[in-house]
Amino acid sequence: MLEKAARRGPDTRERILELAEAAVLAKGFAATSIEELIAAAGITKSGFFYHFRDKGALAKAMMLRYIEHDKKVLDEIFSRADELNDDPLHGLLVALKLFAETLGNLPEAHPGCLAASFCYQDQLFNQDVRTLNAQSVLRWRERFLERLQAIARRYPPRREIDLEALADMAASNVEGGLILGRLLKDPSILPRQILLYRDLIRAIFQPE
Repeated sequence: MLEKAARRGPDTRERILELAEAAVLAKGFAATSIEELIAAAGITKSGFFYHFRDKGALAKAMMLRYIEHDKKVLDEIFSRADELNDDPLHGLLVALKLFAETLGNLPEAHPGCLAASFCYQDQLFNQDVRTLNAQSVLRWRERFLERLQAIARRYPPRREIDLEALADMAASNVEGGLILGRLLKDPSILPRQILLYRDLIRAIFQPE
């Protein structure tokens, strides 16, 4: 009865998702087995299947968890920036500084991005998971584009610029910084990329 109660608890489900994410970021989804997750979590096979009917359901739960965590981190950073400054340009510059500091304070190199890992192996997933992954990237675009449009209304850029592409650059810098940081074992690369993006935003919009 104790085992049954434990496997139904939210902590067990969260533990499985944590283990799955770590394994997928380390070696990919295809190489991550249900058996290894069961062993690592210290549960029975029935305990695993109580929470996830199959590996596809696990993938969807992982992506939903990733999206929610991603949103929470950015919401907190932008909320703090907005509290400190009501100017749209200065607010985004503050948010990017806070974001770089958050990434720079991680104890070791960031393990990677689940969205990128899933993208590289998208043939393994159903349409629901692929759609969720695409939506996670589009949310970044929408978030940054809204900010950039507000900035452009107050501080017209010095030259014509594609604001949507500039918004996408935030996500591409993060993904690229993650890859370079992991490849070169240099955790400073990602926060430095964010700060460089911040400098670009300032150069585009800040009045002379």
